[in-house]
Amino acid sequence: MSRESVQAFLEIHAPDIEPVVLSDSTATVAEAARALGVEEGQIAKTLALKVGEERILVVMAGTGRLDNRKTKDTFGNRPRMLPAEEVLELTSHQVGGVCPFGLPHPVRVFCDASLRAFDEVWPAAGDRNSSVCLTPDRLAELVGAQWVDVSKL
Repeated sequence: MSRESVQAFLEIHAPDIEPVVLSDSTATVAEAARALGVEEGQIAKTLALKVGEERILVVMAGTGRLDNRKTKDTFGNRPRMLPAEEVLELTSHQVGGVCPFGLPHPVRVFCDASLRAFDEVWPAAGDRNSSVCLTPDRLAELVGAQWVDVSKL
């Protein structure tokens, strides 16, 4: 169901983008980079966080890690990763396929500046075996994301 919600989203908002479905798992950054033949940094991982009382998504380069100080300065609170069941409820995507596309409810999405180091990035497309390729700016535009700098590489 999750890949279908992403496909439906893309058909409406970006009909030129077709998910790549692989037989190999792309659930982790390393697996996705290997399966797609790209650098680990090009994997656009989506983190589901709770900051204060708000649940948000942050999309960042696969090699990036959250910088707690930058995140607190940007959002006003220290981030906490959501448990898997809350991620599924928030996004309708299982861990390993979490992405900012085809969400069941409005969620604020942020794209980290680390994505801009690459011409093309590969976010998941709703499950552990699918991804899409697009530019960082197109990614942000499609999901109405705000650009932030909250990572350390």
